[in-house]
Order: sequence, then C-alpha cells, then structure tokens
Amino acid sequence: MGKTYFECNECGYRSSKWYGRCPSCGSYNTLEECVAKKSDSTFTAATLKRENRSAALDELEIPDYLRIGSGMSEFDRVLGGGLVSGSAVLISGEPGIGKSTLLMQLCGAVGNDETVLYVSGEESGGQLKLRAKRLGVRAEKLYVLNETQIENILAEIDEVTPSIVIVDSIQTVYSADVQSATGSVTQVRECSMRFINKAKSEGFSVILVGHVNKEGGIAGPKVLEHMVDAVLYFEGERQHAYRIIRAVKNRYGSTNEIGVFEMTEAGLCQVPNPSEALLRERPKNVSGSCAVCVMEGSRPLITEIQALVSPTVFPSPKRSANGFDYNRLCMLLAVLEKRLGLHFSQNDIYINVTGGLQLDEPAADLAVALALVSGILDRALPDNLIAIGEIGLSGECRSVSAVEQRVNEVARLGFGRLVLPEHNSKKLADRHLSAFKDIELHPVKNLFSAIRIKDMFAPKPESKEE
Repeated sequence: MGKTYFECNECGYRSSKWYGRCPSCGSYNTLEECVAKKSDSTFTAATLKRENRSAALDELEIPDYLRIGSGMSEFDRVLGGGLVSGSAVLISGEPGIGKSTLLMQLCGAVGNDETVLYVSGEESGGQLKLRAKRLGVRAEKLYVLNETQIENILAEIDEVTPSIVIVDSIQTVYSADVQSATGSVTQVRECSMRFINKAKSEGFSVILVGHVNKEGGIAGPKVLEHMVDAVLYFEGERQHAYRIIRAVKNRYGSTNEIGVFEMTEAGLCQVPNPSEALLRERPKNVSGSCAVCVMEGSRPLITEIQALVSPTVFPSPKRSANGFDYNRLCMLLAVLEKRLGLHFSQNDIYINVTGGLQLDEPAADLAVALALVSGILDRALPDNLIAIGEIGLSGECRSVSAVEQRVNEVARLGFGRLVLPEHNSKKLADRHLSAFKDIELHPVKNLFSAIRIKDMFAPKPESKEE
C-alpha cells in the first residue's frame, strides 16, 4: 500500500491531510483520499533516447497534415478543414445540447470510408442503436464499444485499428492503475494523456467528450484543455433550434470560425446560410426592430435586434437584455438620455436578439441604439435598413472591422439601405465595391446625424375613429 494523500476533484489541489474546504478553489467536500503510486513520472532516464537532439529551425520541415473530412462542412469549417490524423479534439457542452447526436451523425458521414470506434461509457449498445436508427445512420465500418476501463479500450483499439476514436465521455473512463474515483481530476488527466499519446503514436484521431461544471466550463483539470489540439464548445439554448460550434483553441486552424446547426426531429441539420434563417420570421413595419450585421469569426451574420420600451408603473424601471451585454445596454441608455434627451429612465427596457445569439461585438451598438429610439418613439424603421457601428460615450459613431465582408452579406440578402460610420464609408468609397451599386449608404458621425437621416422613421399612424 502506497502513501495516501488527498486531492481536490475540482482543481487538483493535493494535501497530506483532509480539509472540508479546498484551500485552492474554495469548493466544499471535494478532497478525496488517493493512494500515491511508486513513481508518478512517466518518463525515466532509461526511456529517454539520446537520438532526440535539438535541430536548427531552418533545417526543420513543415509537415503535411493529413485531414479526414467529416462530411459535415460546418464541422469541418470549425476544425480548419477536417480532422487531422494524430490529433486530439475535446468537445464540451451543456447536457442535452446535442453532443452525442452530432457525433453519431459524424459516424454516419465517415463510417463507410473510415474505420470509427465509438466508445460509450454512458449509454448501452441498444441505446446507441436506437439513436442511429432515428438519425438514419448506416455505417459499415462503425464499431461500438461499451467499456469504461482504459486498459480494455486501448486493447480494443489495437484490435480494430480505427482512423477515428470517439470517447463519450472522458469523465466515465478510469484506469485500474490509479487509486482514485472515476471522474476525479487524477483519473481524467491520466486517461486523457494515455488516449492522446496513443493517438499521436499510431496516427488516429481521437475525439473526447467532456462534461461541463456549474460555472459552464469544462469539468476536470484545466490541464486537459492544454493537452488536446482543439477545444470545441457546443453552444445554444435547448429552447431554441439553433446550435453553434465554436473553437476556443485550435492548433491546426483558426479559432475565429463557427459552425451553425439546427436541431430537428431528424437530428442536426447544417445551416450554410444562417443569416436567411435568422431573418426568416422577422415582422414588417414594427417599431423597435433593427437589423445588424455582426462577425462570428470570418463569417458575417445578419440578425434582428428587438427593443421594447414601455412606461413603467414602478419607481425603479426594469432593464432586461437577452443576447446582449446588460452593462453595455445601460451605457447606451445613458448616452441616449444625455446626448439626445430621450427619457428612458421612465420606461421599462427589454432587448432581445433573435435566434438565441449572443452579441459581444461593439459593432451592434448602433443597431441597438436605433431600435431603442424606434421603440420609445413608437415609429418603425425601414424594413430594408441595416445598421453597424460602435457608439462612444460622447455619442460618436466609431468604425468597425471587416466592413467589406459585412457589405457583401448585406447586398446578398437584398438590404437597400446601410447606416455605417463615416470613417468606414470613406475607405469603402475608394475601393469601388460592386456591392455598392444596389445599396444606399448613410455615413454618420454620431447618433444625432443617424436619427436625422431622411425617412429614417416611419410617421406615426393616425388613429381612425370608427
């Protein structure tokens, strides 16, 4: 029996004695008793080879990575072109968001050409068969393994020799060599390292599914995110149909790409044109509505911002922002009151971004401000108008990035009027873009010039007496 110690299953803190509250992360009742191995070091002096010597940078060759297409263009976009052989990918998301559905459809897309081993520690083979039948997945080279001990899983990998290994989930896998509970920090770290070393040495791709904790981060040790080559978050509200895959780390591609899916009865469907889907049910001639073009990575997305301004009956008015930063909304309200003299302090304010998107980009400020002005005046903005721009504390309209991609997306969807910062307009005028032919540009310096644009707001409807 080796020496015992206590380890926190939240942050990995080790101590020689037990604490009710972890001194490192502050979590309660998370220290578990573990038995130390004789040697925690994987590498010893006997295993190190002297032929591994340093080399000059100019002598090194750039490797030609072999990528395996997943058959799902939205998924490949996030990965940078497909799964890289010998890479490790970590996918995380809220329970029930659709991670297992996505991976089963991935198996169906590549399972006829590449050998795939699906390791499930949470579901039985019958459950996976039912899901595959519901999704219409038929793959000749798809193998399913219900196992949680990593020694048996690695032995099965040697037998099947797959090109892709999917582990759902890494928190359910344990090693018999580690005297710790399944799902603990030690088990997750040890099992992940063995999967990654196996994948890199034999050249297959491994996809690890990770749980999330109460704060929304990936459960387990933080070092897990450093060990893998790519970390993907599967985001979206279960009440909404749209799901977004976002890369927060990618050694073989950009971290600025997103993939958009729609959850249907037949599984996840790719949304190659998310702007049209987000604007499909937009109402016409309604006050408090303004379209905006934001950048999600290198992809421009056009969505609708809705603002509802209603007189309050309470001493303290309510402020609510769904999909938009609450503190930024308060700042914009203060700017509109100070610079334009609009009395929002006497009204309840509700902001909503359609489609369940989270707009973190300052380029949405101008559209939010125009929607708020439209809401308090109860006068609709033109349906073919779209606004982009950042608002400063003095009410000035600041320039935004990637304006060419935004203009091309605006023209493609048929918007006829574009309100944008004056600085961006001057730069675009020198480039003579063909997209400008059918768009009426309205360059603005500040909020006051924006609301003074001719025909910006529709006239108030006259009340008709019956």
